[in-house]
Amino acid sequence: MSGQNSLLISDAARDALNTWLDNARALKGAADNTITAYQTDVLDFIAFLTTHHAEPQGLAPLARVTTSDMRSWMAHLRGHGTASRSMARKLSAVKSFYRWLAEREGFEPTAVLLARAPKFQKKLPRPLAEDAARAMIDTVAVQSREDWIGARDSAVITLLYGCGLRISEALGLKGRDLPLGESLRIIGKGGKERIVPVLPIARDAVQTYLNQCPFDIGPDDAVFRGARGGPLNPRLISKVTEQARLQLGLPATATPHAMRHSFATHLLAAGGDLRAIQELLGHASLSTTQAYTAVDEVHLMKVYEATHPKAKSG
Repeated sequence: MSGQNSLLISDAARDALNTWLDNARALKGAADNTITAYQTDVLDFIAFLTTHHAEPQGLAPLARVTTSDMRSWMAHLRGHGTASRSMARKLSAVKSFYRWLAEREGFEPTAVLLARAPKFQKKLPRPLAEDAARAMIDTVAVQSREDWIGARDSAVITLLYGCGLRISEALGLKGRDLPLGESLRIIGKGGKERIVPVLPIARDAVQTYLNQCPFDIGPDDAVFRGARGGPLNPRLISKVTEQARLQLGLPATATPHAMRHSFATHLLAAGGDLRAIQELLGHASLSTTQAYTAVDEVHLMKVYEATHPKAKSG
């Protein structure tokens, strides 16, 4: 733990925070970026309490946090220009930490858990039109001077659009996953496992890349490789996607993540079931899928009328 705020909390509070982070990492499979965000957010909260009360915040003072303290913290964040979305994220991290700490130390965390996050408008990723998605795949294939690199980039983008993979999932494929069959086992966020179908076009794109790749790919090696043979950096895929969207005149929202979003949106438009799309995307909550695919009320009503027993009988 580093930074000025780490100096403003007691050893006991620091040890508790580290133990909680270790627990989140080991038992919940939280990603490294998530752990870092948790650490920063909770550390900032405890540091605020230290300054607010002008005394170190050990475990006993932490257990005495009041509703007034929570309001002061939220006002402090707002006064420093923290956006509503970031405030909601910070509060979520603090609540998670307090649930764990209260159970371990035996106190009532009501003041923290009842604190309300500010409302904010969720930003929805924008899908590409079907022809634009196909044009993106075709364009990235011809941008590189080396044919195998163009085939690699095309294969990655095809997996994002054809299978709905996150870029980290596509670049996480190993030699043991080859050759691609009709389905693929993916370990997504939080260690959540799902099975996704692999369309022939995606299998063919990956095989075309493999036929040209100059590097041997062992069972534990990354499938997608950089020019020097190491695992492919996701920033390179973002770069070639940016180059392609500029050539095609597409908006700045045409990113690698937009290809995954397009996969879900186009499935939904074709009559795909929300629950099935939820499984394909690896979302823990159906509400996430609804927001992610920009489901409108008209479509939801059509799904309801087509599937709900009372709607059909009425």
